[in-house]
Amino acid sequence: MINASADIRKIERHFLPADFQVTTWDKLEPYFKELAERPIGSKAALEKWLKDCSELEAVSSEDACWRQVRMTCNTESPELRDAFNYFYTDIQPHMQPYVDILNKKLVNCAYTEELDKDKYFTYLRAVKKNIELFREESIPLFSELNVMQQQYGAIAGKMTIDVDGREYTLQQASKFLENPDRTVRESVHRKINERRLQDKDALNDLFTQLVQKRHQVALNAGFSNYRDYIFVDKGRFDYTKEDCFDFHEGVKKYVLPLVDIINRKKKKKLGLDPLKPWDTEAEPEGVKPLTPFKDGKELLQKSIECFNRLRPFFADCLRKMDELKHLDLDSRKGKAPGGYNMPLSESGAPFIFMNAAGQMHDVTTMVHEGGHAIHSFLSHPLELASFKEYPIEMAEVASMSMELFSMNYWDSFFDNANDLARAKEHQLERVITVMPWIATIDKFQHWIYENPFHTAEERTSKWMEILQEFSSTEIDFNGLENYRQSAWQRQLHLFEVPFYYIEYGIAQLGAIGMWKQFKENKENALDNYMKALSLGGTKTLPELYKTAGLSFNFSPTYIKELMEFVHTEMPA
Repeated sequence: MINASADIRKIERHFLPADFQVTTWDKLEPYFKELAERPIGSKAALEKWLKDCSELEAVSSEDACWRQVRMTCNTESPELRDAFNYFYTDIQPHMQPYVDILNKKLVNCAYTEELDKDKYFTYLRAVKKNIELFREESIPLFSELNVMQQQYGAIAGKMTIDVDGREYTLQQASKFLENPDRTVRESVHRKINERRLQDKDALNDLFTQLVQKRHQVALNAGFSNYRDYIFVDKGRFDYTKEDCFDFHEGVKKYVLPLVDIINRKKKKKLGLDPLKPWDTEAEPEGVKPLTPFKDGKELLQKSIECFNRLRPFFADCLRKMDELKHLDLDSRKGKAPGGYNMPLSESGAPFIFMNAAGQMHDVTTMVHEGGHAIHSFLSHPLELASFKEYPIEMAEVASMSMELFSMNYWDSFFDNANDLARAKEHQLERVITVMPWIATIDKFQHWIYENPFHTAEERTSKWMEILQEFSSTEIDFNGLENYRQSAWQRQLHLFEVPFYYIEYGIAQLGAIGMWKQFKENKENALDNYMKALSLGGTKTLPELYKTAGLSFNFSPTYIKELMEFVHTEMPA
């Protein structure tokens, strides 16, 4: 068994003063200037320069991350919003030209060739890519984009509905979709969607502006569209857009039929015909919805117990985050939607943000973000901040594998064996049913950025075409077209992190592969998992997968093989 410690330590500073805080560009610039002007006369001097660059990167990155965390925890605070905006309008734009200067200094340094090629390969590859993409005229665009993208959270964070005289966020209200009373489910489903429609035009306008600014970034860098630009920007060295198209076809051919089987089973279990979208999370009359915890405090306690039984180090990571107050778990009005694990490059222990409302999917979110957190802990000892910038396709293996690993220990959340069985079945269904949505969002993005000057009407038409392509034939959507036409707006990735979604599909396949290993030999699988995560971003994506005992493969044939495995693991 691999030994690791969650007694994480903030990186000791050697370049910046210990009490230095990012406040203004004037106070930050001298450190960038010193690095840009410092002579490098040996390999040792170069390595010292790299460590100082890393320290400056870690300090400035963590400051930006904290500004985002605080703002998403309270979107209604003008002060927190202004602090976030200030960084991206008054500090980061000044940093970017210096980063380009430092990148070029590294690449052109006479001693760079003497660096350990195995150790620095992926880092230097990324640096050269950043030099290739940098355009000074895009700096104002990036500043505007960083600010505009956060408007989505501010709009969505204000969305609430009334149920029985009480106000609920949309995340909290979704628990009513598990209610055995079909009338209640339909009423809440309609209320949620009607509330979303109130901001449909505002979100459409925001998205149009984001798409056009992103397109200009691509043109500035010499690309014909943002999709081709972002594939390079994201460092997708190991797969192409054509591989994504193959993934879409594989999902349509081999996953959708399994989704139909799941929905036919739901229809039979509930005794309903037709099955409507507000029925998919329900249980038959007399079966209570799963209630794995009451509040965020209990969710954390039970997650720690679950992780401790899986491997004590995993639980220690959550305990450390709790000790540092790096958790905000409960849903509330004014809080941005969604959930994330925010790596903190200097401190090491990340921050988990989510909107728990006492539902089963909150357990999945917690263990998912917990997997990300473990990745942050394991990669923190790496020498440079850039070494910790692991590929998203591996990051999501960390989180999705934890969803599957932890299932054997979900009796921490459920006293009743039947409830535990239902929870596991729910999770395995989700492993299958999420894949068509991933393919839908990804295919939609390809079209969006290949056609950046489309109209809102064309966008809606194309969305409906793609959505229909990946929709289960066992769910009746008749009469709900108005809601379906803007359903893409609930996916925050489209607004905040464009083209970050196919990774979930690739990683889901990786996670299923990890789970197969786990079922054969638990300790060996967890060791492979920890070894791979400890490498951060110091190896290529195929190498990281190989270390984890996986094949980097998301072809239709492989999709078929893994999905059939999951399906055979589900109760008949």
